[in-house]
Amino acid sequence: MKRLYRSRTDKKIAGVCGGLAKYFDIDPIIIRLIWLFSIFCGGTGVLLYIIAWIVIPLEPAYMQNQ
Repeated sequence: MKRLYRSRTDKKIAGVCGGLAKYFDIDPIIIRLIWLFSIFCGGTGVLLYIIAWIVIPLEPAYMQNQ
């Protein structure tokens, strides 16, 4: 079963974009560009990122190499 976690290895700030990219099986740069676009087009990206940082759990250490 697929679960959404913040990434421990692929992170710039909190691992939210890396975790979303792993969950959707796409390049993390695409997710980061979407976040950046949402920040500049209304500013809601910052708020959504902070909420995702709080809500999405950190990837367990045993799953780090998978």
